Amino acid sequence: MNVLWKTIKYMAAFVMVVGLVFSSGVFSVLIYGRLTGKEWAISTYADAAPIAFRPAGSASPEPVPVPSPTPVKPERKASVLLDAPVYRQHPELPSGCEITSLSMLLNFAGVAKSKMDLLSEMPVDMTPITLKSDGSPAYWGNPNTGFVGEISGKGRGFGIYHTALFPVLKENVPGAVDLTGGEFEELELQLSQGIPAVVWTTIDFRMPAKWVTWDTPTGPIKTTFMEHAVLLVGYDDQNVYVNDPWTGKKQLAVERQQFLETWEAMGRQSLSYEPVS
Repeated sequence: MNVLWKTIKYMAAFVMVVGLVFSSGVFSVLIYGRLTGKEWAISTYADAAPIAFRPAGSASPEPVPVPSPTPVKPERKASVLLDAPVYRQHPELPSGCEITSLSMLLNFAGVAKSKMDLLSEMPVDMTPITLKSDGSPAYWGNPNTGFVGEISGKGRGFGIYHTALFPVLKENVPGAVDLTGGEFEELELQLSQGIPAVVWTTIDFRMPAKWVTWDTPTGPIKTTFMEHAVLLVGYDDQNVYVNDPWTGKKQLAVERQQFLETWEAMGRQSLSYEPVS
């Protein structure tokens, strides 16, 4: 019993000595901080960082900002030729080159919709036609509002422009983009990224000999009955390549400058979509 009691007393004395040593160490640190104007900055075990001094009252260092990655600009390839589906506008929609070309673009993007599926989604300008004495329109619809005329061939038909067709594309492809008015290089960059585009040209890919002007509910419009839309699928130094809904020809070669003239004459109208990141 005496041995046990002595052991307990020795252990209690040892604990007291350790406590006094620790307390004196902390007290020394505090005294040092008061005299030198510095304080201890001690990291936690989780940080596992070394002990360091910092001036008392100083702020912690600001984190170094991480720069955002610089967007990679697409590179224009010397030539491109995409394998996109081709559909004919005939026989159901003899005036439906635009909606048929849009169905090619959508199916290439993985949206399985035919020209007839899209017909119900296409806006229509129902303004009836009023003719001049020579048989040309005096008053009619505006293709920037919706399809003008009869698309099925049961009456005089005209077409639809990018402004009215774009919402149909956007409804089916969230990344839809209207590239109208831009340079042809933008379309080349689209093709270089593997994406075709619906573009407006003329039915024979030549400058029209005759233009017509008629009034509409939103003002006069000047255009040509040679107006046409195709799917642009490629280019090189000499030609551009299109899927033509009028003839049903795939990757049809059109002399480059000849095509550019008609595309520009029709207002550089172009619809496509952004590449998936």
